Amino acid sequence: MGGLLVGYARVSTKEQDLTAQRDGLAQLGVEPSRTYVDHGLTGTNRERPGLREALAACRAGDTLVFTKLDRLARSMPDARAIAEDLTRRKVKLSLGGSVYDPTDPVGRLLFNALAMVAEFESDLIRMRTREAMKVARAKGHLRGTQPKPSPRQEAHLVN
Repeated sequence: MGGLLVGYARVSTKEQDLTAQRDGLAQLGVEPSRTYVDHGLTGTNRERPGLREALAACRAGDTLVFTKLDRLARSMPDARAIAEDLTRRKVKLSLGGSVYDPTDPVGRLLFNALAMVAEFESDLIRMRTREAMKVARAKGHLRGTQPKPSPRQEAHLVN
């Protein structure tokens, strides 16, 4: 593969663990010191410091490595924008060990198909979450955050 391998890993919540992704990147040849991570940020959020650092660390001839496409992006436009930026800078993309060359028509097709699947998965998760919240609300289990009295109201209640 020539050049350096730069890894990127992301988990959506603070409770999730990056161990599996870090191990996966190490098995793909990425050194831990060249792995950039984001905790508690969704793939739909483009403002990810770890991703920004990983992209900035890539130079012409390097390869950006990630274990699954949904760790990099959860929308077609975002995945395409990242791929176009890296292609312009002559940086390759490696997804779970398979290198995609966005300048090649077949490579572009495969990358776009995977990006479409990642976006579809994200849409399904959002839809299921909305449905579950609707059911919980109907059962009275979801009432939102209870309002907290102001210090003045609290003082009035105590007296």
